[in-house]
Amino acid sequence: MRVLVTGGAGFIGSHVVEALLAAGHEAVVLDRLATHLPPGAEHVPADLRDADAVRAALRGVDAVSHQASRVGLGVDLADIADYSADNDLGTAVLLRELAAAGSAGRLVLASSMVVYGEGRYRCPEHGSVAPGPRAAADLRAGRFEPPCPHCGAPLAAEAVGEDAPLDPRNVYAATKLHQEHLCAAFARETGVAVTALRYHNVYGPRLPRDTPYAGVAALFLSELAAGRPPRVFEDGAQLRDFVHVRDVARANLLALEAAEPVAGAFNVCSGTPRSVGAMAAALCDAAPAGAPRPVVTGDFRLGDVRHVFAAPDRARAVLGFQAQEDFAAGMGELLRLSR
Repeated sequence: MRVLVTGGAGFIGSHVVEALLAAGHEAVVLDRLATHLPPGAEHVPADLRDADAVRAALRGVDAVSHQASRVGLGVDLADIADYSADNDLGTAVLLRELAAAGSAGRLVLASSMVVYGEGRYRCPEHGSVAPGPRAAADLRAGRFEPPCPHCGAPLAAEAVGEDAPLDPRNVYAATKLHQEHLCAAFARETGVAVTALRYHNVYGPRLPRDTPYAGVAALFLSELAAGRPPRVFEDGAQLRDFVHVRDVARANLLALEAAEPVAGAFNVCSGTPRSVGAMAAALCDAAPAGAPRPVVTGDFRLGDVRHVFAAPDRARAVLGFQAQEDFAAGMGELLRLSR
């Protein structure tokens, strides 16, 4: 199988390319950079919005793994045009060229857990509820848990499934959901199966660092590298699902190699929720003796959500995907490779 991987020289995309090559497939990488270009991949050095380059890259391709994306929460609304151009327009150009080429091959989209907004919550009185955005006044006062929108009672966080209401709460999240909607429209018009893989918090080798858009694991690594304690926002108890990048690459391979095309959205996660504070502690545990311990700051970002972690059942049942990488070993590998 010959597979086009957009963004295939980036953090996640390069691991997808390596998984494809290891399985005996051909990989064409469309990426304006060659940061992590795996040996053996064919490189098309171009922007995804370049229709001529996309058209050329699609020749002879059997399937597409669409990983190219501007990632992170964004710094402020000054980023909104760049996110829309890279994520929305780039995806639209790819889909237009796929349709023009009459492509009938599979399309795997790198989506994200950010499309959910807050995760799933249960109120003792009102059952499953969807809390609204947290108020700045509550966050400043250290009230980090979202209350029941009906009675104000404390809520219990639950694993979010793919059927949960979608509620993007920042620019990046809005573009990821729009990518899903564009791909769904493409699928309806063409009959091509689109698999949307909703990645949870991905970590592992080649994790981008020292940019305004870095994820929490990368920020903690940068602090440790500078001899400073990782700064944990809020009270550190916010829950996420941290999944290793090699597991994410394997999920892409399963979607591309499945006996029958697999349509729909799937959580790609470890299935084990962990707090941000626990992740910071695991990094410090893997560091040499004497490394600083995490510091809980109470700071917050309005674009952040409190708890979002995943139900892995659908990906396991339909794709046969189950995370395999050990979390503690992965944290150690991440720290070791970042030095």
